This record gives sequence, structure tokens and C-alpha cells, in this order.
Amino acid sequence: MTTVMVFGTFDILHAGHAYLLNEAKLLGNCLIAVIALDSTVMEVKGKLPLNSQGKRLANMKRLGIADKVVLGNKGVRFKIIRDYSPDIICLGYDQDGLDVHKLGIKVIRLGPYHPEKYKSSKIMTLLGNSKKFK
Repeated sequence: MTTVMVFGTFDILHAGHAYLLNEAKLLGNCLIAVIALDSTVMEVKGKLPLNSQGKRLANMKRLGIADKVVLGNKGVRFKIIRDYSPDIICLGYDQDGLDVHKLGIKVIRLGPYHPEKYKSSKIMTLLGNSKKFK
């Protein structure tokens, strides 16, 4: 069995996320999606996500693409990888800061799906702008 793992904030799920998950799932028999903790998002992005980690976890489970959806861990950065021992780690085209290559696990960077349209930061900007006009 080939286990594939993806990581992300997955704050506002959109077609780009579905594309990433479906492409990753094609590479193995079991897809594990790791949802970043709120504290990790704050540390990496300098701001909290719109949705709490519990809501993001529930939304990802409801999407039904990943076979297993789990929260990341606090502290030891790669503990979640050691816990699940994936054969492949898939990264999105815009993900950085995850230096997983040194773990000896195959890493595949997946391409974007209409990034001019389906990118969380762009969607957040549109949401913010629409709130200003209401």
C-alpha cells in the first residue's frame, strides 16, 4: 500500500484544494491530509486563519477526498510524518518552508490549478473587499 501525505491550512476550501487532493490521491492507495494547527499558521503566516483548526478539520473531512484527515502536531515539527510513515509527500506549487527532503521520503511538488482564480490569499482579498461594500 502506498500512503501519500499532504499538508496545508485549508482555510477556505476551493477548487485548487480539491485539485491538489485529487492529484495526490492518484499517487497512492491512502491519502492523509494534515491540517495546520492555528498556532502553526500564526507562526508561519503571521496571522490566524479565518476558520479555527476544528472547523477546517471538519470541512476537510466533509469534502471526502482524503482517506484520513488529522491535525498537525505542536512541538516536534515532523512527528506527524514519523507517526504515519508516508511513502510520498505532496506539496502544493506555492508551499515552502517544509524542508522534508532530508527525511528520505519521496517529495512531489504538484502543479497549480488556475492559480489566478483559486488561491486562498486572492479569495480572502475578494472576501475582504466584498465585506467593505456591504
